[in-house]
Amino acid sequence: MTLALVNETIKKELAAVEQLFTDELGSDLGCVNNLVKHVSRFRGKMLRPTLVLLAGKSCGELTDAHAVLATVVEMVHMATLVHDDVLDEAELRRKGATINHLRGNEAAVLLGDYLISHSFHLCSSLDSQFASRIIGRTTNQVCEGELLQIHHRNNLDLDEETYFQIIRRKTASLCATCCLLGAKYAGASEVRMSQLELFGLSLGTAFQIQDDILDIVGDANTVGKTLGLDLEKGKLTLPIIHYLRTASPQKREWMRSIVENQSPDRIDAVRKLLLASDSINYARHCAGDHVSRARAALADLPDTKSKRLLDAMAEFVADRAV
Repeated sequence: MTLALVNETIKKELAAVEQLFTDELGSDLGCVNNLVKHVSRFRGKMLRPTLVLLAGKSCGELTDAHAVLATVVEMVHMATLVHDDVLDEAELRRKGATINHLRGNEAAVLLGDYLISHSFHLCSSLDSQFASRIIGRTTNQVCEGELLQIHHRNNLDLDEETYFQIIRRKTASLCATCCLLGAKYAGASEVRMSQLELFGLSLGTAFQIQDDILDIVGDANTVGKTLGLDLEKGKLTLPIIHYLRTASPQKREWMRSIVENQSPDRIDAVRKLLLASDSINYARHCAGDHVSRARAALADLPDTKSKRLLDAMAEFVADRAV
């Protein structure tokens, strides 16, 4: 099952999220609305709103709060994409130009801030402060993950433990929060909330590993964004970390010299070395392990359609090529 088919089952709920997204971000300034309209094209997979909605449906009935929460997490996610594109100097996302490429870094940074500001404005409309505090905690973790990754740029001795700490914070934490909030606002027990939070954390970790693999061996036309940026920015990801740990001394030194070299063909050279090794398969196996953990976290949930759809989402993450 593809994520598009999963989304088709909650088409009505996702349409409400998209409308709320548009309504909340509306401005009396045309220049702002034009930027928001462009960034709205980045809403591709709608993974995070889908997690909120399905987690809620797997624990009980959806409420108006779920549409708000699903919109909030999508705004936070959009903000991280806009800011990431500035950090990476990316030119392409969802097969279209990035905001920074079109309008410059100043507009992109401010648009990201605008999205974050509106996410908290919308979240504050809920009666309880629980969601606002959890969203605030999560955005802190996302920023910490990005800062940790920047700190370790060009660190060829980066270990797997630190790599996983980075991706848990910058990617997996938001997926975990989506599931936690979806369950909480459906009246779930603490046990159910913990199970779904673990599902989201494991799913998000697998998603980021797969994203890092695609950045090396994916096809830009299929993936729809600029590839090779991790290596270009000195960000070591799991396949390279594994290669540097397991290759022979000669091959290890050759890889280190390529990574340190600023030549324009270094991405192709790294790709060839990795494809000739077991490092890509190792990373895929790690992603698969986290998918298995995600699916195991669902084991005690009642056998509902929503649970089966969450399980299908885990399968999608393991197999995705975009």
